[in-house]
Order: sequence, then structure tokens, then C-alpha cells
Amino acid sequence: MIDVLVVDDDFRVAEINAKYVGKVPGFRVSARAHSAAQALAAVERGTVDLVLLDHYLPDRTGLDLVHRMREQGHGTDVIMITAASDVTTVQQAMRLGALHYLVKPFTFAALRARLDSYAALRRTVDRVGGRGLAGQEQVDRIFGALRTSPAPSAPGLPSGHSEPTTDLICSVLHRAGQPLSAHEVAARTGLSRSTAQRYLRHLEQAGRLRLSLKYGDTGRPEHRYAWVAP
Repeated sequence: MIDVLVVDDDFRVAEINAKYVGKVPGFRVSARAHSAAQALAAVERGTVDLVLLDHYLPDRTGLDLVHRMREQGHGTDVIMITAASDVTTVQQAMRLGALHYLVKPFTFAALRARLDSYAALRRTVDRVGGRGLAGQEQVDRIFGALRTSPAPSAPGLPSGHSEPTTDLICSVLHRAGQPLSAHEVAARTGLSRSTAQRYLRHLEQAGRLRLSLKYGDTGRPEHRYAWVAP
């Protein structure tokens, strides 16, 4: 089994990512961390093969953490999973040895493709490693193991929608126990209001949420969404 450390400052997102990892054969979540300090402590315990790492952490950035890991001699593999999509951050991640870089929001299929390619890399290195030296063919095979095919959109989701974001919104509404507006959902999930509205509209049309109207002093009703138990 490949032991995975899931690092994300948002407890809900970390829970979703951990559940996704648990769905992929050969992988298990050995620990979760919500700060760089917690993540470094987990790595130092020596029970982690792979870190799924967010960049935006409360005490330092994910890349700062990777740099610290390398300074201390930890060769633990890293896959970045973050909303940071600027070229500078991506380049720094490459230079620090991140094996993949997955931009939020993403689908389960996209994460699984990266995990599957990582597992293939480990198998390839194990096979080649027994020979001591690797020729060009073996080197090409090692580097080629990390290639992934573009992941298709999740079944039932419109283009541009992702499973983690859908799960996050459903989780917030399920725990709320009362109807919420798009503004309230956006505040509790950290999404923009327009993104929350887009997902809420789709979930309501799919029958997973119930829409009600709340009339105020302005005369324009506020749309409120409630979880529909399956």
C-alpha cells in the first residue's frame, strides 16, 4: 500500500480529498494535516510515501514546506493540489521536484489519473532499480510512467463543474439543517457567489436540492436551497 498524507487548511476539503484517495486501489490515507507544521511532523515520523499538498497554508506556503523537507533530507514524493495557478508557483513546484500539479477545482478522475501514474512510476523504478544502472530505454520508461491522459468530466456534471466542489456544497447544505442562500453557501465554502449559484442551480435541477423563496422588504425574493435526503 502507498501511504498518503493529505494536506489542506480546509478541514472539509481535506476530508473530500482523503475520501477520493481511499477509492483508488493501492492507496490509503495515513495522516491528514491542516498546516505546514503538522505536515512536516507527519513526514518526520517516516510513515508517508506521498504528500498531496495544498499551497495556501496558514503558517507557510506548501512550496516553503517542500523546500524545508528537502533541506532536512526528506525525499518524500509530492503532488501539488492547489488553487494556485500562476506560472511562477508552477515553475517553483517543478524545480522542487513535485511530480504532478493539480489545479482546484478538479474531478476524482483527474486525481485518480495522477495517483495511477504515480503508482506506475513506483513499479517501474522498482523493476529498473534491481539492475543498478539504467540505460536510456529504462530512463525513458521511468519518465514516461508519469504521463497522464486528460481526464474526462465526471458523469452527470456539466462542463466546468467538479466533484470536490459539488461534494463540498452538498456537505455544507446537509450539515446546515436549514435552507441557505447562495451568499451563505459561498461564505461557508470559500467559493465566489457566482460559482456557488452555478452549482446550486445544477443541483436543484438534478433534484438533489429543494428551492424555496424568501420574500423581504425589497419585494425581490431570495432563493434559498435545502438538502434533499436521498
